[in-house]
Amino acid sequence: MKEAAWSVKGRWTDAERKVVMVTGANSGIGLALCTRLLAREPSLHLCLACRSTVRAEGARRELLAAHPGADVALLRVDVSDVESVYRAAQQIKQRYTRLDYLYLNAGIMPNPRINWSAYFSGLFSRNVVRMFSTGEGLLTQEDSVNEDGLQHVFTTNVFGHFILIRQLEDLLCHPDTPSQLVWTSSSNARASAFNASDPQHKKGCEPYSSSKYAVDLLSVVLNQQYNEKGLYSSVVCPGLVMTNMTYNILPAFFWTLILPIMWLIRMFTNTYTLSPKNGAEALVWLFGKKPVSLDPLVKYKSSTSGMGKNYVQADKMNVNLEDAERFFEYLIKLEAEMNEKYK
Repeated sequence: MKEAAWSVKGRWTDAERKVVMVTGANSGIGLALCTRLLAREPSLHLCLACRSTVRAEGARRELLAAHPGADVALLRVDVSDVESVYRAAQQIKQRYTRLDYLYLNAGIMPNPRINWSAYFSGLFSRNVVRMFSTGEGLLTQEDSVNEDGLQHVFTTNVFGHFILIRQLEDLLCHPDTPSQLVWTSSSNARASAFNASDPQHKKGCEPYSSSKYAVDLLSVVLNQQYNEKGLYSSVVCPGLVMTNMTYNILPAFFWTLILPIMWLIRMFTNTYTLSPKNGAEALVWLFGKKPVSLDPLVKYKSSTSGMGKNYVQADKMNVNLEDAERFFEYLIKLEAEMNEKYK
């Protein structure tokens, strides 16, 4: 049984300060986001919601070294473990009266492998730029089943976060001062990888792509369900970022060889943000935006020019609204089963 644990040194929040929680905050895009948020608004209260307490403590030390006096708390939560999410939610409700921003950033891509056949056939086709910018058809993964009998990728990337949102409705829904959900999606989110009849992607070999498209679907429906209650949802694509997840795709020596080529490719596609700092551009951009001014059908993309300039692009999401509603109904039924199990 996994306990949610709090660790904080400093002040808890008051009514005037923004409360920001980031899942998967101990490294990569999550840590870069936290660093940039504190640089932008040092007075905010920041909660790092992470699976590893040791790594989260290290991230907190790094943040405080760069921003002395910052108010940073730690929450242990494993979004791949439904019971851990319920326990963490209880801890959050005991500590806070509201959340202003919930960045749903934690995610996994287990055992990624290159589809070399697709790679070589695409290399000499008209779709070569698209293939490199989105990874379409290039990656396959081997998923597993967790203790609740749920697919690991689906639970981590989607369902665990969904349970967290549902458990924290009272803290997130306040019409006078709207709150915002910000999902980290991917350029690899593709409708072709998602099957409404198999939302957990039990039968496929692209659970990551399926789960990120599911995130896009869910964000659309959450806006329909919660906007009137003062809760808004947005989706972000960080681009191709060199993180631990990315480095696991190929051996280390291979990345050393191709990294200069990737910098060259960035001259032709703006999706190669490469660094976590660049990848966090759209997530930081959304901070402070009025939620009512954002388009619920848009994915906000971190982009980096060939000369290294960061900017944000707003692209319409290609989502099937019927699939989105059907997927939401599936999540509600699955949530009811988990509520009964962990009541």
